Amino acid sequence: MSQPKENFFYFPQPNLQPLAFRMRPQKLEDVVGQPHLTEEKGILNRIIKTGTLPSMIFWGPPGSGKTSTALLITKQCGYQMLSISAVASGVKDIKESVRIAEKNLADSKKTVFFIDEIHRFHKGQQSVLLPYVESGVVVLIGSTTENPSFEVIGPLLSRTQVIVFKKISNLELVKLLKTAIESEKGLNIPHLKVEDGVLESIAELADGDARQALNLIEIVVSISQKQNLPITISMVGDILQKQSFLYDKSGEEHYNMLSAFHKSLRGSDPDGAVYWMCRMMEAGEHPHSIFRRLIACASEDIGNADPRALQVAVAAQQAYDFLGEPEGRLSMAQATLYIASAPKSNASYKALHQATADVREHGSLPVPLHLRNAPTQLMKSAGYGKEYKYAHDFPGAFVEQEFLPRELIKRVYYQPSTRGYEKMIRSWLRQLWKSKNYND
Repeated sequence: MSQPKENFFYFPQPNLQPLAFRMRPQKLEDVVGQPHLTEEKGILNRIIKTGTLPSMIFWGPPGSGKTSTALLITKQCGYQMLSISAVASGVKDIKESVRIAEKNLADSKKTVFFIDEIHRFHKGQQSVLLPYVESGVVVLIGSTTENPSFEVIGPLLSRTQVIVFKKISNLELVKLLKTAIESEKGLNIPHLKVEDGVLESIAELADGDARQALNLIEIVVSISQKQNLPITISMVGDILQKQSFLYDKSGEEHYNMLSAFHKSLRGSDPDGAVYWMCRMMEAGEHPHSIFRRLIACASEDIGNADPRALQVAVAAQQAYDFLGEPEGRLSMAQATLYIASAPKSNASYKALHQATADVREHGSLPVPLHLRNAPTQLMKSAGYGKEYKYAHDFPGAFVEQEFLPRELIKRVYYQPSTRGYEKMIRSWLRQLWKSKNYND
């Protein structure tokens, strides 16, 4: 058989494509586990019948069919899809895609921008999309595992319809696996012998992720046939071992576990925190990802309620780098438990963001004259440094004076909490600053 000519649109033979790719639904009724969207009265079914796609955000867990559904509805409605990577694409790439969409529109063709993991687009990138979505040059379909209310800018969110995908049930995954084994486009082995409970075990391990379930059954069947092994629950367990198969360090589950870890730290649950720490380490997570989260939490969620938390987190990373595995993991666990158990305060975080907001809102306000540097006589004669009070010339090395621009006088950015060391800081500041309003 002659080899195919080189061309950019050549795809490998179907049996060489990954099973998850071959099993992608071609019709809406083939979409697994989303009857609320695909049945007669389902929103996507009704949209397809109109033949006109609105801009949408597909929100749901990994492997729930967001990408596959976007592909098939785009095809069924006769639109051209342009896929944009939220990780690799910049503003230049977006504008280049817009030029293609504008050309399509001039030729009476409609274009869908499909942006996987749209939550990874920063606000500036999302803002670039806005005028083209609003004017109808493109139809946006974004997919995300994160709550779009927090991850998509308001103006863009208000111009899209949020479509919620649900986690696929184990029962639906088992049906999908059986279809994949038997169908011609799948493994095409209708008489494959599988021990009772194997498909259920795979479905449970995939945890609602159809892509993971299909990838796993493909690996299991391949190993079974190459090594002439029976497909048993024990065999599946041996293949998975530490279940690193189910953890993609660059995918959604990576961020889900980091999120669970940080939320456990913030929520003062040392048990949850150390559990997620161990889950990630056992799955092969890079230790520095975990230490970055520990160090961030020490400042963001503890701050001056326990200033030692930051020292503990940094020291633990240094200890881990010095000791390596397995001893270094104990330092990581110690820091995790300390930070989870420490008193919490987001006062530093709030002070930073409130002060930053004022800087951005008010621009470059002039430095008050009494705070300006006056190295020359000319500057002194202009009033630079005049009436500045040197704190150490006063009892207790303190005297009330204004340190903010005139437009921001009486602002209080830092409101220490009443927890941990900040309780003492709060008391001290209230004693010093009679003119400032520290909330009770």
